[in-house]
Amino acid sequence: MILGELMLKIPLEELQQCWFLAGPTASGKSTVAMLLARYLHAEIVALDSMTLYRKMNIGTAKPSPAEQETVPHHLFDIVDPHEEFSVAEYMEAAIRSVNDILDRGRTPLFVGGTGLYLRSLLRGVFAGPDADWDFRRKMDVVVEEEGPIKLHEMLQNVDAEAAGRIHPNDVRRVIRALEVNHVTGQTLSAQHDERPLEESVRPKHIYWLSPSRPWLHDRINRRVEQMMVEGLVEEVQGLMELEPALGRTARQALGYKEIIDALEEGRPLEEAVEQIKIRTRQFAKRQHTWYRNIVECQEVTFTEDESAKEIADRLIARS
Repeated sequence: MILGELMLKIPLEELQQCWFLAGPTASGKSTVAMLLARYLHAEIVALDSMTLYRKMNIGTAKPSPAEQETVPHHLFDIVDPHEEFSVAEYMEAAIRSVNDILDRGRTPLFVGGTGLYLRSLLRGVFAGPDADWDFRRKMDVVVEEEGPIKLHEMLQNVDAEAAGRIHPNDVRRVIRALEVNHVTGQTLSAQHDERPLEESVRPKHIYWLSPSRPWLHDRINRRVEQMMVEGLVEEVQGLMELEPALGRTARQALGYKEIIDALEEGRPLEEAVEQIKIRTRQFAKRQHTWYRNIVECQEVTFTEDESAKEIADRLIARS
């Protein structure tokens, strides 16, 4: 690996033609997106790290077959559950989708909740080395035994610039920065420029839905209960029987991990359901933090009685 490794970026002219709709889980993104897509003659591109996976449908709240038939969807069901999929691989697939959609005179509309993907689309991503799982396991031990602050201090010693950008609690990114240095002998900072575009040339339509916390928590709780009704346990049982076995990412997915643990340990499923609700609410809080820290994002607040159509109309009025 050499300094100046390739950055994966959507060309600026194409990026400016894209729309982005992010937001925490259960905030109503999909319904608003379907309305936007019809008006914009858009095709939806997944902005989510778990809807990429085949056979993981209920727990990821994928668009229904009817929705996918009404509006073309891209980057759903492209990875098998035993496989890993890097941010660089996502970027490569997203760039292909944008080219394809624009070539047909349509608008790419990215929809989802993965903040890392959103930032990568807007700023580009360093196509770094493959994961070094032995190194990552060693770093996980450091976190478990000494905490994230110790890990961040290790990064400060080898790449002070990256340490200044990455919050100590963002363990995944801290480990990745350490890993790049470990594998390549070069700092991540020397190879990856994460600065946002100048405001004058940024895409104009980068939004994130920001509901009130009580409204969102109620939606999350009801969604988890509905997933159980729809057969989340049966879906997980089917995944556990797959060969090859579930990969690291799929097995740790929110909603799946809790059910897997309960089934393997013989614990009541009711406990797993409550864990899913709690962890999903915690995850939504972290998502809020992601979007607030991406300066390109425009926050879209809405009242509890405001419909998806009214929200979509407000966004369309800005076009």
